[in-house]
Amino acid sequence: MAELYMPIGIESIEPEHFPDVALYLKCGNNFVLYKNNGRNFNKQDAERLLENSVDFLYVSPADLEVITEYMENNAEQLLKSDTFDCKTKGKIIYQTSINFMGDIFEHPEKVGDFERSKRLIENLLHYLSDNNEAISSLETVMAHNYYTFVHCLQVATISILLHSEAYCLSHDEMVDVAIGTLLHDFGKIFVSQDILNKTGKLTESEIAQLKRHPEEGYKYLKEKTCLSDVTLSIVRYHHERNNGNGYPLGLKGESIPRSAQVGAICDVYCTLSIDRSGRKALPPHISLLVMKQEMKGAFNERLLGILETLVCVEEAPTIL
Repeated sequence: MAELYMPIGIESIEPEHFPDVALYLKCGNNFVLYKNNGRNFNKQDAERLLENSVDFLYVSPADLEVITEYMENNAEQLLKSDTFDCKTKGKIIYQTSINFMGDIFEHPEKVGDFERSKRLIENLLHYLSDNNEAISSLETVMAHNYYTFVHCLQVATISILLHSEAYCLSHDEMVDVAIGTLLHDFGKIFVSQDILNKTGKLTESEIAQLKRHPEEGYKYLKEKTCLSDVTLSIVRYHHERNNGNGYPLGLKGESIPRSAQVGAICDVYCTLSIDRSGRKALPPHISLLVMKQEMKGAFNERLLGILETLVCVEEAPTIL
């Protein structure tokens, strides 16, 4: 992933503690140096940028590792602080998760660090349980380069809420399903970037390659990590369909693990409701209508009904 500059929310840059790295502004498709390393970023810088409606600065790929470590080590403290409002905490969760996803997609061998994944999920669970407006406050950077990472975070967020409403899960089970949905598209590291970034219609050969990603992701994670069977089932079966028309195995109905059924629903809903190159996001009620009518029979109707109560109202429920 060449030149994958990552966003950093202005509110999260603490002048006294933030790593000494170069910071960039995004101008169109280009990144312009705002602050070189060696020059402090101060409160006046933050205030001036926010006054000019600049919410994010960016760090270069060369500095991504140090920024990712900083964000993950400080996220819990920032989320518990009374200094930040719900919207700002949403940005912190967003960028921590995006940086995490960028790191493991670039360095797949790091995905085996379960404690790191668990720490990120624990912060996400805390944020969702502590904020009634969590979904609307989780801001995203709608740039094409970040699509897969943004999508994975959205799927994990909706899946956590849907699981909490549909089933009585223990905390450890919730962590497992959250990690599974966050990593559901991990197998895309084995798919050509040309295919993933193609804006036109895929050929039959390209579709066949893309459809291998659930099985490839599952095999890698099963061999290289100690993730639970629940987590792995979401990665492997999130493209299975209730009517048997899915892949890779064509499972049907109750033969699809329940958390994979939830993951499948959230995956499709989030695909419809996020901007992509060449296609605008659909409103929640239209996305649900498409899933119910144009994809009739593909999903568990009870779970679809619960999803509708979650996303088609202004106030989201809290997790008990």
